[in-house]
Amino acid sequence: MDFLATKGIEYLLVIGYLIALVPFWWVVARWRQRPAAAFTVGDALTSVRGWFAVPDGVSYHRGHTWARPLGKGRYRIGVDDFAQRLLGRPDGFETPSPGSRLQQGEAGLRLVVEGQPVDLLSPVSGEVVAVNPRLAEDPSLVTVDPYGEGWLMEVDAGEGKAAEANLLPPSLARAWMEEVSGRLSSLMWPQLGPVLQDGGVPVSGFLRQLYPQRWAEMASELLLTER
Repeated sequence: MDFLATKGIEYLLVIGYLIALVPFWWVVARWRQRPAAAFTVGDALTSVRGWFAVPDGVSYHRGHTWARPLGKGRYRIGVDDFAQRLLGRPDGFETPSPGSRLQQGEAGLRLVVEGQPVDLLSPVSGEVVAVNPRLAEDPSLVTVDPYGEGWLMEVDAGEGKAAEANLLPPSLARAWMEEVSGRLSSLMWPQLGPVLQDGGVPVSGFLRQLYPQRWAEMASELLLTER
């Protein structure tokens, strides 16, 4: 009888374990099937690990900014989906005024998040010819639509493709973002629950949740503006 009782307990434990697996695999399947975030820009969107959108039609700088050609040497620039999720909703912006010159790979624009300025690298060299006027009224556009209505500036880089030197096309940018996402997964593993929203996507401003005291320093490292 003791033998049978022991076996009965083992069977109940196995059944309980199998039942517990059902919701676990349901969550995993839901995460894998989650579509990319919808942005208003009309380009085809491809997400990396279901986390970060990397659309066609723009070229990417490793400092997590992008450049979209508008024709005649003019480029629209902004921050990528990784950067906006990393930092969260900005309070405001410090952008060069029209007529200023930017150098590719050098700090040329700045977001202000929770009162803390965060520098960003310019993806192209050239003269600033326009600044997005809507951002002064609604800074959240960068968070809602980073590749569309949330653009930051327009730059005249001159004729030719030289402006896009050292930038990544979408196909290479996705491979690069896979590496970034892999490192991010390792970084977030001890605190995975608190920094993932429903559906398994990093919450807006997840870096501040991971490193509440050092997030600005970590942002500089990830955005390549660390001095």
